[in-house]
Amino acid sequence: MTIREVQALLGAEVLCGEEVLEQTVLSACGSDLMSDVLAFVKEQSVLLTGLVNPQVIRTAEMMDMHCIVFVRGKKPDEAMLALAGSHDMAVMTTPLRLYPACGRLYEAGLKGEDA
Repeated sequence: MTIREVQALLGAEVLCGEEVLEQTVLSACGSDLMSDVLAFVKEQSVLLTGLVNPQVIRTAEMMDMHCIVFVRGKKPDEAMLALAGSHDMAVMTTPLRLYPACGRLYEAGLKGEDA
């Protein structure tokens, strides 16, 4: 699935990273605990979270993630967007809550690491 398809499925607004929307992602992870993301996520995942702080961007960078989706309409500040942009990440926001957002991606075929 491409990042652009993720955007469409979630009705998400792209905040940065338009240039990477055609990249493929292989799985998704929904978490507000970055320690869980570090422990359980593999490469090329989409991270869905309601946590809005720079640690989210740093965690995604360490895990070689290409896409972060902030749920519940949350939006990162300009400093976070600049940091994400410097690492070629797409950052989006969706009005959906975490569980339904993950459910939509799962139903469309984007599985988690254990699926």
